[in-house]
Amino acid sequence: MFEFQTLITQLTGMDVANASLYDGSTAATEAVLMALRVTRRRQVVLPRTLHLEYRQVLETYVRHQDVDLKEVGYSPTGQIDFGKLRPSVTAETAAIVIQSPNFFGVLEKSAEVAEIAHRNGALLIFVVTEPLSLGIVKPPVEADIVAGEAQSFGVPVAFGGPYLGFLSARETFLRQMPGRLVGQTQDTEGRRGFVLTLATREQHIRREKATSNICTNQSLCALAATIYLSLLGKRGLQALAGQNLAKAHYAAQELGRISGVAVPLSGPFFNEFVVKTPVPAEDLLAELRKEKIIGGLNLEKYYPELKNHLLICVTEIVSRAAIDRMVAVHRRMASFPKVPSRAAELDTASIGRNR
Repeated sequence: MFEFQTLITQLTGMDVANASLYDGSTAATEAVLMALRVTRRRQVVLPRTLHLEYRQVLETYVRHQDVDLKEVGYSPTGQIDFGKLRPSVTAETAAIVIQSPNFFGVLEKSAEVAEIAHRNGALLIFVVTEPLSLGIVKPPVEADIVAGEAQSFGVPVAFGGPYLGFLSARETFLRQMPGRLVGQTQDTEGRRGFVLTLATREQHIRREKATSNICTNQSLCALAATIYLSLLGKRGLQALAGQNLAKAHYAAQELGRISGVAVPLSGPFFNEFVVKTPVPAEDLLAELRKEKIIGGLNLEKYYPELKNHLLICVTEIVSRAAIDRMVAVHRRMASFPKVPSRAAELDTASIGRNR
């Protein structure tokens, strides 16, 4: 757990990290609750580019806590709309929450958002659902709290889980952090040892003053992630991130060359991107399934205004040949936009969201 905390602080650029949380959604929510305690304010600004299910979990937690959640839209780049963000942040704002890469796969301008937050006395909460991006993207050192999901670090998803949440922050906020903290110490004979520290924050010591009701952590998953990161090392993590970046950009480039297909968001992305298709998204996905390809996520479910938009994820396990097969299906469908049926069962997958 101590090594896991150390690795998370190195990745995120923060001072301290806890010994894991349930998953990314509860970690993001705990970060918001932490900001409310630190600032003693009751308003939180959320972009629509934050994962919808993360927003739903947060809404469930604060529903009866007199917390005002302000939602801000996105710009044509796929990033938070600064024109709408600035007037939304007031003297009552506890925190601005951003996800980067966000739900569209686009990298947010965290330094600019941090400046707006800090100018108004608010905190910046930086949510990471794809921590592999930190192998190649500058850590969010301007943030106050960094929370996210570490499942992609060697924790295979089995029937919907398990997941691995993490939370790190500036040392100033140490006593307001939820979850377990493992510290290093020495015994009476000077030998190195490890202890749960600052446990007066926890519900098993002072339940009525606890920072959180979290009563366990994802130790097995955290151990798997620690081994995964240790085996990769710094260079391996950077190389793996580079593979994701290169393959995703190759796929976007090839899709963008098809007449009628567009990559509509102009912001920089890591290994996920949005594609607009000239045919119904579900028909296209059905055709891709016939080729045993998971073709992406139909965004209309989450964003009604994005009809016939797919969110596509390309990771290191996807070959160039598989990308070319996917592109060929898009090209064929764009040439013949009407499909008689969309009956196809999902057998195996080579392209799709990996979390």
